[in-house]
Amino acid sequence: MLSSPALCRVLAAAAVLAVTAGCSVDPAAGGPVRVDHKPGGGTPTSQGTSGTPSASAPAPSAPASTPAASKPAPSRSAQPAAPRPATVLASGDESGQVRELQARLRQIGHFDRNPTGYYGSVTAAAVSSFQHKRGLPRTGTTDTVTWQRLLAMTKQPTGDELRPPTVNPLPKPDPRCMTGRVMCINKTSRTLAWMIDGKVRSAMDVRFGAQYTPTREGVFSVFWKSRHHVSTLYDSPMPYAMFFSGGQAVHYSSDFAARGYAGASHGCVNVRDEGKIASLYAQVRKGDKVVVYK
Repeated sequence: MLSSPALCRVLAAAAVLAVTAGCSVDPAAGGPVRVDHKPGGGTPTSQGTSGTPSASAPAPSAPASTPAASKPAPSRSAQPAAPRPATVLASGDESGQVRELQARLRQIGHFDRNPTGYYGSVTAAAVSSFQHKRGLPRTGTTDTVTWQRLLAMTKQPTGDELRPPTVNPLPKPDPRCMTGRVMCINKTSRTLAWMIDGKVRSAMDVRFGAQYTPTREGVFSVFWKSRHHVSTLYDSPMPYAMFFSGGQAVHYSSDFAARGYAGASHGCVNVRDEGKIASLYAQVRKGDKVVVYK
């Protein structure tokens, strides 16, 4: 048995050895555990006696991934442009479908005269106006889109709408035309309406005198009829003449039929539809009223 001084020396040596070895008691295994210190005073990490890193030790960092090479966006093939609507009717056309187009445009206020069946500048302007109001390209040409939109907004024109008696719409009759048998002649609309007791029996296009030979306005009466009349002043034929004011008469004009409103009369009321004036001539009597107004 060691003496007290010797025992004290052994215990002191053991204490010094424990401190210098850095040992501590492992609670799980009951044995000593070595504590390693990172250089520079870092936080210590625990290891088992076998030297294997514990689960709490940080895993070595993975190498930085190499950034993927930038790839150009997949090219999109250019979208094909929408096909332009097919043309249905255009300037210069003359047909029954043009007449229907004009009648339908007139129903909704874009065509201010009676259908003629000819697609001219007036019709092109009316189509352009319709297109503008509906947000369509203002081409003045009737394409499939314009035509379908117009069909959806209008009704099938009647026979009278397609082929009215005059190129220009008949105006509201003058009050002087509302009684009796009257040739009611309007200079503004360039129309003649044959009326009996306020009802229109027939109507026709007419033209009037030029600036220096104007057709007189007012209320007159037929005082002479001459079926095959020839003007003694101008040596020109005046068939179906019905005189109402001096040498001025309502009569058929072949010049009007050929040239339209490009010409003028010497004061007479010219009619260009020979069939209509022939029928009117057969109905009008001497003494029937003639009203010429604007």
